[in-house]
Amino acid sequence: MSEINTEYLHKCLETLKKSYELLKQAEYGSIDYEMYRNSLVKGFEMTIEQSAKLLRKKLTPYFASKRAVDELTFKDLFRYANKHSLLTEQDVERWFKYRDNRNSTAHDYGEQFAQETLILVEDFIKDTERLIQVIKND
Repeated sequence: MSEINTEYLHKCLETLKKSYELLKQAEYGSIDYEMYRNSLVKGFEMTIEQSAKLLRKKLTPYFASKRAVDELTFKDLFRYANKHSLLTEQDVERWFKYRDNRNSTAHDYGEQFAQETLILVEDFIKDTERLIQVIKND
């Protein structure tokens, strides 16, 4: 199996990290704070989507067809990653929390959502870094 290109996921993650660092430095309620918060939320969404896309590619060899993998839901992808010892059960539970949080974004870009995302972001960054390594390893 050829190596899966994680360059775009890595770029999404680096953007998320930078947004988070700048957000922590900005004065709460300022335009800069709002701008970095919005960037962090978007970066969080993009990183989750890209993570699932690449995990799907990583899992393809475990299935009879690419179509079978393409039909998996987000949560099923992560369940299969655990089943094939790519991620631990604890990892998968955290990814479920990230996804549930991300699904809230479609309905609520307000303060509550941003605060919930901020609580998750440090673990999310670590988990994404670990996922990149899982995806890259053959």
